[in-house]
Amino acid sequence: MNTYPTTAVGQTSRKRVVIVGGGFAGLHAAKGLAHLPVDVVVVDRRNHHTFQPLLYQVALAVLSPADIAQPIRGILAGQKNVQVVMDEVVGGDLARSTVRLKSGLSLPFDYLCIGTGSTHSYFGRDDWAPLAPGLKTLEDATEIRRRILLAYELAERQAIETGDHPPLNFVVVGGGPTGVELAGAISDISQYMLKQDFRHIKRDKVRIILYEGLPRLLNAYPEDLTQSAERQLKNLGVEVYTNTRVEDVKPGYIVVNKQRVDAVVMLWAAGVQASPLGKTLGLPVDNKGCVIVDQFLNPAGYKNIFVMGDLAHAEENGNRVPGVAQPAMQMGDFAARTIGDDLAGRPRDQFHYFDKGDMATIGRHAAVANLRWPFRAHWSGFFAWIAWALVHVYFLIGFRNRLLVLLQWGWTYFFFSRSARLITGDHNLVGWNENVEETEEARTTAAI
Repeated sequence: MNTYPTTAVGQTSRKRVVIVGGGFAGLHAAKGLAHLPVDVVVVDRRNHHTFQPLLYQVALAVLSPADIAQPIRGILAGQKNVQVVMDEVVGGDLARSTVRLKSGLSLPFDYLCIGTGSTHSYFGRDDWAPLAPGLKTLEDATEIRRRILLAYELAERQAIETGDHPPLNFVVVGGGPTGVELAGAISDISQYMLKQDFRHIKRDKVRIILYEGLPRLLNAYPEDLTQSAERQLKNLGVEVYTNTRVEDVKPGYIVVNKQRVDAVVMLWAAGVQASPLGKTLGLPVDNKGCVIVDQFLNPAGYKNIFVMGDLAHAEENGNRVPGVAQPAMQMGDFAARTIGDDLAGRPRDQFHYFDKGDMATIGRHAAVANLRWPFRAHWSGFFAWIAWALVHVYFLIGFRNRLLVLLQWGWTYFFFSRSARLITGDHNLVGWNENVEETEEARTTAAI
């Protein structure tokens, strides 16, 4: 096996820090190491960082992919001690401080920071994935956008040809932030975009249905905000069903309570599971594949390995640190500071998560916000939406992205126009719905 050149990023006498993953945690770790006497290698299988909190806006044609993504090399271009490698870590020998790349190279390290995030969880039913895509990557977002826009196009064409079209049922599974945001945004499309662009589609034949298995939406939020979120969704025309679990997903329909519910588009926002890398490397993991770490973000027996972001199972005061962007950033900063403390001979501090609050947008000028910093507040409606917009623009990487997103949001808000409505990829324009089984058996099968 070939070994990655030790002179790739600097002097061989300097410590080498390998960062796996170019998400929030990985980038914050890399930036925190900028002024330390270390050589840094950032490994990611994609060449870009994606601002995941706004992925659903790409999926619903509000923003273009380039508005929320930035090349990793460009983000770190000013750091002389960083090298970016587009590759994937597929294994390693942690006892010998090496990781193995998919290309076949072996990459040695003095410190290893792992932040490979999470993916969708279908609770053992991975066969549902092609039928009900989740939302974690730009590819997911553009595929969801393709399915939604194609459903409208086919319905419009059929209405022109025959004077009518079948019901347009959009089903979202999962009532967390992503599910709530998707359902609200689809409602926005059906209310505002249809009036201008799809003139033959009947509004009363469009349904947005949201299923949540728990007793309430946004379960991690205070109850008053979850109730507000449900009211706002219902005001937008979204049908909300809690305490309802999906039993099966088939082409063109979903089975709930042993009843078939037809759907032209089904979207999955019901669960996540950690990247498999932790388990692949032989680190201790929980039932979701998250690596169990101590108060220094180290897995047992490895003080030179830091696990960050969604992949880390870290606890504080008996509570699990949530797997969202805010703690991921703080974990990346912490890993960099701890490496700096080691190099300076200072004792390590423990990781403490500073919870600034949670936000979720529901639709056009509708949102909920549970703020804990700089002051405590429970907001819902327009002011929560303004706060959500400002926070997300602030954390976008790059002035160009911030400016483009602000301009696009302003244009959409005032003119009800979305410039990113492009259908890409292969599609079938022959049938009504490429995912619907037209057999009699499919139409009569409802129960499992």
